[in-house]
Amino acid sequence: MRPEILFPLFADVDVLKGLGPKLRPLVARLAGERVRDLLFLSPTGLVDRRVRRIDEVQEGEVATLRVRIDGHQPPGRAGHPYRIRVADETGFAFLSWFKVFGDSLQRSHPVGADRIASGKAERFNTELQLVHPDYLVPPERAGEVPLHEAVYPATAGLAARTVRRLALAALERAPELEEWIDPHLLAREGWPAWRTALEALHAPTMGADLLPDAPARRRLAYDELFAHQLAMVQRKAERRAEPAPAVPASEMSQRMQAALPYRLTGAQARTLAEIGGDLALGQRMSRLVQGDVGSGKTVVAMLAMADVAAAGGQSVLMAPTEILARQHYETLQRPLSDAGIGVLLLTGRDKGAERRSKLAALASGEVQVAVGTHALFQDEVAFGGLQLAVIDEQHRFGVSERKRLQAKGDAVHLLALSATPIPRTLELTLHGDLDVSRLDEKPPGRKPVVTTAAPTSRIGEVVGRLRRAIGSGAQAFWICPLVSDSEALDVTAAEGRAEDLTRALGPGVALVHGRMPPGEKDAVMAAFAAGEVSVLVATTVVEVGVNVPAATIMVIEHAERFGLAQLHQLRGRVGRGADASACLLLYDPPLSATGQARLEVLRETEDGFLIAEKDLELRGGGDLLGARQSGLPDYRFADPAAHRDLLPLAAKDARALLARDPKLESARGQAARVLQHLFDWQPDGDWSAAG
Repeated sequence: MRPEILFPLFADVDVLKGLGPKLRPLVARLAGERVRDLLFLSPTGLVDRRVRRIDEVQEGEVATLRVRIDGHQPPGRAGHPYRIRVADETGFAFLSWFKVFGDSLQRSHPVGADRIASGKAERFNTELQLVHPDYLVPPERAGEVPLHEAVYPATAGLAARTVRRLALAALERAPELEEWIDPHLLAREGWPAWRTALEALHAPTMGADLLPDAPARRRLAYDELFAHQLAMVQRKAERRAEPAPAVPASEMSQRMQAALPYRLTGAQARTLAEIGGDLALGQRMSRLVQGDVGSGKTVVAMLAMADVAAAGGQSVLMAPTEILARQHYETLQRPLSDAGIGVLLLTGRDKGAERRSKLAALASGEVQVAVGTHALFQDEVAFGGLQLAVIDEQHRFGVSERKRLQAKGDAVHLLALSATPIPRTLELTLHGDLDVSRLDEKPPGRKPVVTTAAPTSRIGEVVGRLRRAIGSGAQAFWICPLVSDSEALDVTAAEGRAEDLTRALGPGVALVHGRMPPGEKDAVMAAFAAGEVSVLVATTVVEVGVNVPAATIMVIEHAERFGLAQLHQLRGRVGRGADASACLLLYDPPLSATGQARLEVLRETEDGFLIAEKDLELRGGGDLLGARQSGLPDYRFADPAAHRDLLPLAAKDARALLARDPKLESARGQAARVLQHLFDWQPDGDWSAAG
């Protein structure tokens, strides 16, 4: 139940004066449907409206003048503005309006009257003018012109000044709330009280007030992070309190490990020990394994499945696409079968008797491991004794989907896999409710990918080299330009490049993009994996993460448009076999300083975790590549890059508070409950990166 003190903030925005049915959908689209959403809408700019003299005004800036009305000049002909000439002791200027009736202006602002005028200054010929002034009032109403006016986001049909008025109306409804921040931390940081911080947020007086490190903004960011971390710690505690079947280490998994054609890396051995420790505890495991493409996540998951099978339980591995599910099945099938563990593949393509046979094998417990896609969590899929759910590329699944899969057993252990390395500074934000393992070593035998950069003007030379390479049997990815946020434009660019390469290289060129039917897309990818296609042209929206060891060349057009993390992940598609591999980054000069730094980092390292840290530094949390894909929370105040120092503080404070007051019953605990409702960060909410 939401605390009653918050009811005014969770009322519909239409309770605010002046917000009628026409404005409501615009406000809802811009900020949200509740009063709180307007209250939490931060200004993005500041207008200084302090009075100046006419001779001090520069073109293009907002000017506020105390002037005398000198005369009215009606438009000479259609299309010309109505103008009022105004003056002060230093000169004159004009106030101009288009498509207005001059009679009302003459009545309201007669010649000889003193006025305060404020608006953007422009020059027409040599004359200074304010076109459609924002304010024009007599001196006794000067208080209506704010000295410093916060500028808010706007949208078509909803002016920034209207948004400001509504945000201030929302502020009036904000109650005084009991303090939830530890008093020592509050004093040390010098932060204002919650409501005072909101007042400062909406009333900036200088540019520094708009920055993330302004005291009011840091306080509000901490509030949000603290609420989130509380929910994370609560969720983690609830999971750990849930009994689950204990799964001991088995001889079966040890024999499988010994039979591998290679030794596990130190990181794999460490991660396997961490998973084994979780499974043996008798509590529900919730662990995330992070690692670059090819770092050995699937093998670690397979050995955990072997322990589960040896204990009499079943495991399931769910992948986001059929082609990835098939790849996992092909990787797991032989070693699991050789160990006497039954494994099957279940996808949406399974029909009729074959599907019924697979479902029966799972329901009876005859098969211990199921690999598949979304088809696995459908209602008719039942397990005889599901104990472990492994979810590959876990951010590609919704929380409800992951829960439906885990609900097919009692207290099912969760092992989530992610090929998107996350900076340590963001781990608490994304995975504070999970235990995290890192595969930060490459398997032995993996050769480094030689990474070079070249301007797009040399594309003809690149195609010539590619022709010679594929003539020798090589395969290549060619990632198309990221044209814009429009998938349609990206597809157009990809189609054009595929046509150009087909003319230059012959029929061994194929194209995949996100608008193709899944079956057609999978067929092209399968042909590439089978060596029937030499060059695969792709947009970045398509899943190109299949294992193609023969692919040794990666060309990325307009690499300067991509973030480090995505460039690194694309590069990881090559270098997976025994042959030397190369990645060529084509860029459009001149490169920005950030673009140059990005390409330098890629040339210097293949460490995905280091690259993720550099990506965060170069782009900031709000623009971190893969943010949406990785499940970064949609914070209102907190910036994961600018406020990274607040994250460990919030996590530590949340753990300390819940250790002392697990049910949040103390005065501070009850205040913290209000905070969680304020931000909608509840432990049972649909917000976790791994569910």
